[in-house]
Amino acid sequence: MTTVLTKDRVTDLVVTADPSPTRDSDRDSKGELDASNVSVNSSNPPLGVALEEKRFWWQRAKAYDPDAVATLPSVFDDKETAEKYTPQSDWENLRAFDPLFRWNWGEEHKLVRKIDFRIMLWACIMFMALELDRANISQANTDRFLEDLHMDTDDFNMGNTVFKLAFLCAELPSQLVSKWMGPDRWIPAQIVLWSVVAGSQFWLTGRDSFLATRALLGILQGGFIPDIILYLSYFYKHHELSIRLGFFWTAMSVADILSALFAYGLLRMRGIQGQSGWRWLFLIEGLMTLVIGVLSFALMPAGPCQTKSWFRGKKGWFSEREEKIIVNRVIREDPSKSGMHNREPITPRLLWKSLKDYDLWPLYIIGLTFQIPVTPPNQYLTLSLKGLGFDTFQSNLLAIPWTVLHMITMLFITYLAEIINELTYVSLTGQIWIFPFLIYLNVADTANTNRWVMYTVTTLLISYPNPHPIQVGWNSRNSNTVRSRTVSAACYNMFVQASGIISSNIYRKDDAPLYRRGNRQLLAITCMNFVLYGFVKAYYTIRNKRRDKKWNAMSTEERLEYLATTKDQGNKRLDFRFQH
Repeated sequence: MTTVLTKDRVTDLVVTADPSPTRDSDRDSKGELDASNVSVNSSNPPLGVALEEKRFWWQRAKAYDPDAVATLPSVFDDKETAEKYTPQSDWENLRAFDPLFRWNWGEEHKLVRKIDFRIMLWACIMFMALELDRANISQANTDRFLEDLHMDTDDFNMGNTVFKLAFLCAELPSQLVSKWMGPDRWIPAQIVLWSVVAGSQFWLTGRDSFLATRALLGILQGGFIPDIILYLSYFYKHHELSIRLGFFWTAMSVADILSALFAYGLLRMRGIQGQSGWRWLFLIEGLMTLVIGVLSFALMPAGPCQTKSWFRGKKGWFSEREEKIIVNRVIREDPSKSGMHNREPITPRLLWKSLKDYDLWPLYIIGLTFQIPVTPPNQYLTLSLKGLGFDTFQSNLLAIPWTVLHMITMLFITYLAEIINELTYVSLTGQIWIFPFLIYLNVADTANTNRWVMYTVTTLLISYPNPHPIQVGWNSRNSNTVRSRTVSAACYNMFVQASGIISSNIYRKDDAPLYRRGNRQLLAITCMNFVLYGFVKAYYTIRNKRRDKKWNAMSTEERLEYLATTKDQGNKRLDFRFQH
């Protein structure tokens, strides 16, 4: 939360902000808007009312007025504060920035749908390409993959560990490259490169080549997720991004379903030219994602004001008015988004400053542990189904129901978190869901349990409401600067990948096939997660209360003086409140 100050009033808005100091030469030489001329007073066009904003279509009652002004109050509505938050002169959207610009709700909601179709849909398709090439190893496992390469489950665990470790190590470097080159260039390049590696798995010969391709895939795919999240933040408000991240991870589940269906057909190619079915699976899916990578070079504009190209048309995807709506609605909610342009590298000093931001580490710790209780049962699902007596094709088809249920539960809690404005407790519901199923796996006589009962319990366990989209958006909100958001997105995902390394070594060969020791460990970690979520809630609550005490003790003049002179940035500002 940032407080908007004017000479006559003090208004609290749920926005984030970070002042971007202007330079002596800002825009004067270009003949563009000069910050010194920004003056907002009572004679300016009217603003909208924040309380009337209807975030979701089902909330728009009869009283909803599409012609009502949608331009909400921000720090740009008074000369005293506007000068402190003016975008830097090399910001790519500067020509569309206008503090006096007004639009209505009908225009905004129609434009958001257009952004969903033009930007978000392709982002989801690119994520599906990543998931196809990293997750088809599960389908390969049902087709004598380990036997053909003379490997066992410990070798499989090692492959997962190598992949996760490489993925983790590539997260931050990839994010820094993306910030330097621009995600519209780097992301398509990543997809093309990893597609080549994924297809080359057709020629695997044994353990060494398996581990090598796992490492290369991890290196090339690492960083994709934080890269794309940063890219999407150029187009969406915070609550919009959180919801769309739910659909983003739903696309991953859709890819899992498609992978199972593809495997049902492609694995039947075993014997063609004397090759195994899993080899054709890797090759054909690699070629499919290669096409997506090539198309991404044309279908990813650099930003809202940079959609004109030979492929997207000379007029671009958005009209001049639509560009102004996109730019101004996003920056009015979060002025920190103009603090760096989209091809500006992060310096070592800024990198270190972001890494040592201790206020984000509670979220990193949650990222390390929250998925561990479901990851081993998920990774071993197809092998477990084979062990229960289902054949290759049944095992792949039986992996679909949990994916569908997982999509439903994940989207439900993602919407719920935004509707009731509660992040911590809604995220905790995932652990609450997991708990009884892990209890069953620890106390039941699973060796003599009907295979359909075991299948149902495992399916329900891994169908848990995944709070990952909520937590990614949560991390972005609590960063409050572009440089911090860039680094923190990578750091959070690094911790998530580290959890994958831990998870890949819980189910061991000497504990097979029931994995009783492993299930006890998963139950213990679930109990620990209850404590960790409570700690995160308490930490951010205490931090906000301390800032409230300091801020409320200041007069209006003292607050204006603070905004004018403070060296605090991002989430260290006294007028910023952590969301939880």
